[in-house]
Amino acid sequence: MATPTPPAETVTALARRYRLEVNTSTTGTPAWTLLPGITEFAPKVEPTQQDVTTYDAEGWSEQAVTMLAWSIETTIAHRAHPVTGAFNATQEFIRKASLSFGAASYVNVRYYDRTGADEAYEGVALVTWEPEGGGPDEVDTIKITFTGSGPLKPITNPAPATPPKPIAGGGS
Repeated sequence: MATPTPPAETVTALARRYRLEVNTSTTGTPAWTLLPGITEFAPKVEPTQQDVTTYDAEGWSEQAVTMLAWSIETTIAHRAHPVTGAFNATQEFIRKASLSFGAASYVNVRYYDRTGADEAYEGVALVTWEPEGGGPDEVDTIKITFTGSGPLKPITNPAPATPPKPIAGGGS
């Protein structure tokens, strides 16, 4: 029996490879703006599965995906200007959307691999803005959930391709 060839992919991707941007434009031309201060980022696509088992399956269960739902859960460090104390405009845009109704409650978001890898998506989402609170020795952090409304569309990655550099000692 032949020994399998080990994979060439030996560098572990880092969670911080993602970049999240929000379209802050109120006109027809997109204005993609970085959401700064991200400390955690978790995109999700969850399928709805339905049982489609028939007698023909001879006792084995069969499933079909009938719907997909997407969301992004992220935590941010709440950013303020060091002199004026004004909060970051993109973070404020998201906070205000979370307090709105109708069309104003939706935001257009996109996220992608900042190294240019073939992973980039865009969609429209509702926003939940949840300050995490804390003691006097903690920083102001906010949990933001973007709940997709409609499809999460693959897009061309807007970042230039820059392959990850190997970590000294082989990196895994």
